[in-house]
Amino acid sequence: MSTPDISIMSSTENLLKLSKESFSAPVAQCDENFEHSDVPDWLTKDYLEHYLRAYHQDRKLKILRWNIRPALGKGENYGGVLTRIRADYQTSMGTVATGHYIVKTSFESDEFVQKTMEPYDIFNREMSVYEKVLPRLNELLREIDDNEQIFAETLAVDRERSALIFEDLNVREFIMPNRLAGLDMTLAKMVLRKLAKMHATSAVLNERENGCLESYDRGFFNRHTDNYMPGFEQLLMACSRRVRQWEDYELYAEKITNLKSNYTELGKRVFDPNPSHVNVLTHGDLWTNNVMVKYDKITGEPVDVIIIDFQYAVWGSPAIDLHYFLNTSLEEDMHLHRQDELIQCYYQTFADTLCKLRYRAEIPSLHKFHLQLEEKAFYAFNSTCVILAIQRNEETEDADFKAIMQDDERATRFKDTCFKNMYVQRVIKKLLPIYERRGLLEVEQ
Repeated sequence: MSTPDISIMSSTENLLKLSKESFSAPVAQCDENFEHSDVPDWLTKDYLEHYLRAYHQDRKLKILRWNIRPALGKGENYGGVLTRIRADYQTSMGTVATGHYIVKTSFESDEFVQKTMEPYDIFNREMSVYEKVLPRLNELLREIDDNEQIFAETLAVDRERSALIFEDLNVREFIMPNRLAGLDMTLAKMVLRKLAKMHATSAVLNERENGCLESYDRGFFNRHTDNYMPGFEQLLMACSRRVRQWEDYELYAEKITNLKSNYTELGKRVFDPNPSHVNVLTHGDLWTNNVMVKYDKITGEPVDVIIIDFQYAVWGSPAIDLHYFLNTSLEEDMHLHRQDELIQCYYQTFADTLCKLRYRAEIPSLHKFHLQLEEKAFYAFNSTCVILAIQRNEETEDADFKAIMQDDERATRFKDTCFKNMYVQRVIKKLLPIYERRGLLEVEQ
């Protein structure tokens, strides 16, 4: 869930979502097919030039030509505006170079979106993560001679405009994997190993710096605001309406409907840190569209991944990311049958990194770690039965943040359409009986 991209919204498809296509348009002052209304008025050539001068420490750097266009199609991102820019610039030494950038900005022109997202403070929090946290996590990895890149390089953080400027990973042949197909075992393990390093270094940083990460407390569910809850609850009801149409599933539909009365509280309990558990800075919205992948040109096998989009980074259980990722972003067989294998893969890197960094608190055994994940298992149900339909949606005409959060006729139609997806229906049909037997459909858990 950017969004809930919620990733839904980033998520929600929540997200630093970059498109799969390479930047191949000819250099011009502007791409004539570009929807200028999607870009803030202040995102000009002079604006970019200012930050390139600061980044390159060259006050005479000058942009000669630039090209600007949307980085994503409709239905790919709900958490912000992503713009791709290519710029030819000349340095003070007379050298001409070409830079490729992604500029991430807020939905500042839409009052409804702005007011709904405001209490989550996602843009300030993401800027803080990129500016203050991720560099520290990288430093901890360097302590143990781990030079692997986990995050995209940030060129600029503009707090006044709520904007971030990143390297365009497409130029290094990183692309977004197919969100409709899901990730295979090889790629999923690559993502989980990097996630484990992020989690482990964050636990160590928080331990060394006296709880410095615990203020990141505004995930999709939190104790400060319920602004997203109407949208999530309506998705839950859309799931119930679909399930009610299936033969012999009436009981499950009734239980899903009844869950609405305690749905928000159950979600908040997932996000509440448990002092007896290992806690980390979670990504908060880890799914297919928040991962960039580089593939071998000959074999087609993935060779590297980078994790992007930290709007919903939140201090809490690793279960937040694991349940969300494992129940939204995998190929069908892995979603249904191979999650334990992936959790073991994650755990090995997680525990190993904690050991190498001399983490002082208890590192749970694999068995204890599974028990901690089970305490937060409501989020596995939520990811499968509420979030998955948004993220695998193929009908993009009405796919936007308002269609998720509002309850008018268009929004209801959009949510119902998401649950027509046959992949989503197959997975829910197979997992609902399992969730029911585990007590995850009970109002009181």
